[in-house]
Amino acid sequence: MTLSRPITQDYYSETEAAQALGITVGRLHQLLDRYVFNVGTRRPPNIEFTSSDLLLLSYWSRESNASPESHDNVISIDDYK
Repeated sequence: MTLSRPITQDYYSETEAAQALGITVGRLHQLLDRYVFNVGTRRPPNIEFTSSDLLLLSYWSRESNASPESHDNVISIDDYK
């Protein structure tokens, strides 16, 4: 997934981030809960994002929609336990 518009701001609200990524705020929350706030911490309200955050979120959004076969070359951190 690519960003749907150029990044021109220093900080983005949840709504602006979702719009830039071409996803819903609900989908943004799912990504945050899966990849960031997944170790017992709760997602805080009204998060602001940087352009680097949007880059990671776009990658995670694309990866979570990819077929399982496309993950064959990815080593999970859990594989090292």
